[in-house]
Amino acid sequence: MATIETWHFSRDLGAFLDHTETFLRSQPTLHTVLLTVTNALRQAGPMAPGPGAPLFGTLAQDGHTLAAFVYTQQHGLVVSPLSEPAAAALAARLADEGETPHSFSGDRESVEAIVNAWRQCTGDAVVQHRRERLYSLDTLTAPARMPAGRAQVADQADRSLLMRWAQEYATAIGEPDGRDFGNWADTRLAYGGVTLWENDEGEPAAMAGCSPLIAGQVRIAPVYTPIHLRGHGYGSAVTAAVAQAALVGGADNVLLFTDLANATSNALYQRLGFRPITDFVSYRRYGRGSVTAN
Repeated sequence: MATIETWHFSRDLGAFLDHTETFLRSQPTLHTVLLTVTNALRQAGPMAPGPGAPLFGTLAQDGHTLAAFVYTQQHGLVVSPLSEPAAAALAARLADEGETPHSFSGDRESVEAIVNAWRQCTGDAVVQHRRERLYSLDTLTAPARMPAGRAQVADQADRSLLMRWAQEYATAIGEPDGRDFGNWADTRLAYGGVTLWENDEGEPAAMAGCSPLIAGQVRIAPVYTPIHLRGHGYGSAVTAAVAQAALVGGADNVLLFTDLANATSNALYQRLGFRPITDFVSYRRYGRGSVTAN
């Protein structure tokens, strides 16, 4: 008779991936965030144990992984698709062990299940922060009106610009303060992970980042155009350039997320050939008794 095991927690990234990497790569599109987060942790090297260290979890049945999560200070709790019973068991286990994720993210149904369970376990206020749609590239279509200029992979000379634009982007989407944007820029520069669109005067006008090639796919993020430069098609142009470079570089699939509150960006990416896959959400946790959250 099949038996469902309890959630297994670990601080050991290597052990976690030994059990879950095949599972994560079996559905790389749905697991795109987990794959990129664990890849970044692997590249960063071992982290000292203790408060703030990443926490990993797996749920298995008869030796087969059914679900997984990664919890880091930067990303909060990121979950794979999971059932309501699995979500309830995870919320209870986290609460019992005194873990208090600042946020929960993943596919909509799974995250709503764990958020509901967390509220019941703890009484905490947990508020939806962002609704996103995951898109996958079908056939790349160049923008109908290509702006003057060219795509250029960012290099070390662009580091301060990347830091500033990444911070502006994070502020625009409501991400919490405290992120190390210098480390973000250095990590991306190390593998050519940011492309700039330079206008006809050679000045940077927009940027698009991308993940490394993992499990046959690349995810584009972030895409950012400063406010005073919007409306000229720079964001479309640099996104198309990054997507084309990913395909040339061997990607079988190119992904990106859009904010469902931004109808303009959703329409823009569909014109480039991206097709919707599923919806993701993120929720933020506030203390017990909190009644408002902006």
